[in-house]
Amino acid sequence: MKLPLSLRDVLEGIGRRAATSFAVVMPDGGRLSIGSEAPVFTIVFHTDAALLATATRAHIGLMEAYFDQEVDVEGDFGAALAAGMAAGFDQHGGTLNGIENSLHELRHSNRDFLQAKANARAHYGLGTHFYRLWLDDPLMMYTCGYWPEGTKTLEEAQRRKIDHVCRKIRLSAGDSFIDIGCGFGGFMFRAQEKIGATGVGLNTTTEQVEWLRGEIERRGLEASLQVREADFREVDAQYDKVVSIGTLEHAGRDQLPQVVRAHAEFLKPGGLGILHFIAHVGRFDTELFIRKHVFPGGWIPSLADVLVEMERNGLEVLDIENLRRHYAPTLDVWTERFDRRWSDIQAIDPKRFDERFRRIWRTYLVGCAEMFRSPAGYTHLFQIVFSKGNATAVSYPMTRAHLYAP
Repeated sequence: MKLPLSLRDVLEGIGRRAATSFAVVMPDGGRLSIGSEAPVFTIVFHTDAALLATATRAHIGLMEAYFDQEVDVEGDFGAALAAGMAAGFDQHGGTLNGIENSLHELRHSNRDFLQAKANARAHYGLGTHFYRLWLDDPLMMYTCGYWPEGTKTLEEAQRRKIDHVCRKIRLSAGDSFIDIGCGFGGFMFRAQEKIGATGVGLNTTTEQVEWLRGEIERRGLEASLQVREADFREVDAQYDKVVSIGTLEHAGRDQLPQVVRAHAEFLKPGGLGILHFIAHVGRFDTELFIRKHVFPGGWIPSLADVLVEMERNGLEVLDIENLRRHYAPTLDVWTERFDRRWSDIQAIDPKRFDERFRRIWRTYLVGCAEMFRSPAGYTHLFQIVFSKGNATAVSYPMTRAHLYAP
């Protein structure tokens, strides 16, 4: 099968719009050069089916053929993904991809508590051993780090992120806090160790809850820290401070109002909280690849929609910080460690962590890094500090000086 003329036009358009030179090798060995410089990467099609999938479903067809080893990418993988984004390749193949995206959202809706739990376990239930191999040690924070000037390691970036959050919500030794979607408890452990605050972690992933309970007991912190296995919408008490880091993306389009309402109900009147989440600037559909292969049930809200729901629930927005630029270096380190430790990851369970898994996760990690690095991207990372009711000069400082105090 020859390269379809329509696909050739698309590929040449990518080269022009992304100002990137690359090559394409067909199943019969034919070669197409895009651009006038030496190719930064080469896309190798091994089957006619892969060509057809790419022609009909654009980036989804190409990526899924890559996952199935019907396509290889030689050279700079990140540059290949960045070129596709810069040229809008992910906007092609709209009808078929749009239909599948809508069906996926319907099938994996978080409206049902059991489905929401299954969605979370599909990703976060891969096991502590898996995540420990490439996240920061020992906190295992699976969210964007904080990289002010002089930050050299992932471990330092994640500690600085937690400390930054603690300063933002004025967390003190006498406070009680809830960490919604607490993961492996990194925020809880550092907040307790450094500040002495008392916290409860809320998590819907059984595997993480079981590990975290054991870790709390091992450290002898049962009097200070607890973890509760429950849906994010199940409010059991009110706390002085609410911490939500990387949770809102899992609410789903249909559950955003309920999840934001729960955040408000967890907070005592006059209390402070923080929402740390990925959001679109503008209203866009969440990428099908991410939903289908990485985060079932996931949905990236718009910043505007989140703010509307916060207003409806009596939350005053005190501060919004955009940390988009901090996510790319976080993902770069994750990718480097994932690649370096791949043989150790595969040894955990060769059937589960096979070559298809490796290709999907590398596309996810490298692709997200390029997405956050893109100067034209509409996907950002926000931290919103909020109070329940209007803050006063006593409950919250009049300036931001406290955020950068030594």
